[in-house]
Amino acid sequence: MEVRLKELSARLAVPLRGDGEAVVSRVAQLAKADSRSLTFLGDARYRDYLPETRAGAVVLTEKDAALAKVPVLISENPYLTYARAARILHPDAPIAGGVHPSAVVDPRARIDPSAWIGPTAVVEAGAVVEARVFVGPGCILGEGVCVGEDSRLVARVTLCAGTVVGKRALMHPGAVIGREGFGFARDGALWVRIPQIGRAVLGDDVEIGANTSVDRGAIEDTVIGNGVKLDNHIQIGHNVVIGENTAIAANAGISGSTRIGRNCTIAGAVGMAGHLEIGDDVHFTGMAMVTRSFTQAGSYSSGIPAMPSGDWRRNVARFRHLDELARRVKQLEAAIEAMNAKKGQGES
Repeated sequence: MEVRLKELSARLAVPLRGDGEAVVSRVAQLAKADSRSLTFLGDARYRDYLPETRAGAVVLTEKDAALAKVPVLISENPYLTYARAARILHPDAPIAGGVHPSAVVDPRARIDPSAWIGPTAVVEAGAVVEARVFVGPGCILGEGVCVGEDSRLVARVTLCAGTVVGKRALMHPGAVIGREGFGFARDGALWVRIPQIGRAVLGDDVEIGANTSVDRGAIEDTVIGNGVKLDNHIQIGHNVVIGENTAIAANAGISGSTRIGRNCTIAGAVGMAGHLEIGDDVHFTGMAMVTRSFTQAGSYSSGIPAMPSGDWRRNVARFRHLDELARRVKQLEAAIEAMNAKKGQGES
């Protein structure tokens, strides 16, 4: 989409320095941008590219503006401003309402005329698809599903029976929402499945990555709050509650009945045990193994960083002796304490 810089500046509410009549139509990296491209400087490591860039405009901070020889948009948060500009320059394709001839739609479903139901999609009885929703090819909307206005199901998204999706959701290919959770009771050597009768309920502005699964609740609902962002290949167990604007990176796993607060970040490959309480503004770094509740805001880590294989093997060999070493230290501490007590008695 072509936009004049003066118009882009007004829409982004940031100052422009340079030719306001210049036109940009796409975004690009700082080193590869051309005269029709918008780029940004958000990391000082790339500052050396700034004097040489051929971009149509650069989004940057006031302190870096003097280094640029092209028009600039001044922002206190260049990355955020760039993200908003990218949405303007690369908007989603407009939705033309209708139902593809190969789609299967139950007559008891309610589809807004402005929504699109794509090729081979299935919409079951009682489903509600609201205005301007895009249901891509191969999606399945189970019985009683509700999808809010302006949501987009890219392709092969499965919403199991009873799932509720808020407005402006974005769901990437392979996402499965509302499947029966992993619930079993033991009968001797056998496992007996426990019916999962809750729902999966997603708020507004939620994004679900490719091949991510959100289980329905066992009795109460699984709840994903407004503005939550889930990356690819994430497993959310039954009865989990995730607070507003929390973001979870790829390959994380959240076990059942854990409650996560608002504005949290959970990095890649974090594993969380079940029935935990995680407070607001809690941040876990990559590969953290979370086995207890953390209610205080802050950053928490576990996992062991990679190291040379030889060092790792030696450390693993030492790990086997940690319990023995701990006992010996405890014995030495007790002996020293006894010796000090004896010495004190002798002095008195």
